[in-house]
Amino acid sequence: MYLGIEIGGTKLQLGLGAGDGHIVALWRGTVNPAEGSEGIRKQIERAVPELLAKAGLDRGALRGIGIGFGGPTDDATRTVIKSHQIQGWDGFPLADWVSNLVGVPTVLCNDADVAGLGEALFGAGKGLSPVFYITIGSGIGGGLIIDGQIYRGVGRGAAEIGHLMVTTTGPGGEAELTALETVASGWGIAENARRHLAYSDEWQTPLRGARSEEITAVRIANEALGGDEVAQSLLEGAHWGIQQAIRHVSLLLCPRRVVIGGGVSLMGEELFFAPIRRRVVGQEFPPFAGLTDIVPAALGEEVVVHGALALARQKLG
Repeated sequence: MYLGIEIGGTKLQLGLGAGDGHIVALWRGTVNPAEGSEGIRKQIERAVPELLAKAGLDRGALRGIGIGFGGPTDDATRTVIKSHQIQGWDGFPLADWVSNLVGVPTVLCNDADVAGLGEALFGAGKGLSPVFYITIGSGIGGGLIIDGQIYRGVGRGAAEIGHLMVTTTGPGGEAELTALETVASGWGIAENARRHLAYSDEWQTPLRGARSEEITAVRIANEALGGDEVAQSLLEGAHWGIQQAIRHVSLLLCPRRVVIGGGVSLMGEELFFAPIRRRVVGQEFPPFAGLTDIVPAALGEEVVVHGALALARQKLG
């Protein structure tokens, strides 16, 4: 039996399983950013015995632990490099800390890489290789899985698609070069909407009467679904950025499948996947045409836990 841990900016999850795509027991909590990394570690200290008790197991049943962390990690030192959301994680020896807490070996990796492993082994990429995973939520992350193994470059990560530069159109029609995350993440879509609305009073949209904090990617998606052309145009900007990023991925890696998860992807087929596929098909490198498909992720909120369990089984089994 293995323990899989997901540490994010808003969510903490722990799961038990054999690393075979099945979770025996799950513990889920909400992260309070104001409490920093210490608050999360206290939650883990409480959660481990609670989860084991829930499953009717003792610590002696555990063979190892896998962690998917919401930020870059260092394979050689088994430390967190940085968290962009929670204070106190920079340089922290997380794998050693968890090993000392629970008493079994631990492996640490970035959460998007771990999620990609889960989808490649048990989800929407099962049976295929290479699989490129993209999570699009409050931020954007990526993971490259080749023959069931995470590609980690020289050991500090790879596939950081959210930081890939894409071109977009500013409020005044000017061309801008910016990171994909600022165009197509949840906060990026919302901030882009605020910029456009502030630039011109001529934009006629129900979004006009909303307070700044009410302009979210979810609200924009709902307005677009209801026929608001301004909201539809704002989403097209995100589609355009994602299409460019996927084209770069295709040119460099030519994966068999691109799997997209995260909250923004939950806009669904009509508002998200279909427009992106149409754009990608129109911009394909001809020799690679038709080789890569684009599909929704399949493992839901537990994807990082699935991947963490699988990583523990691969590295520690």
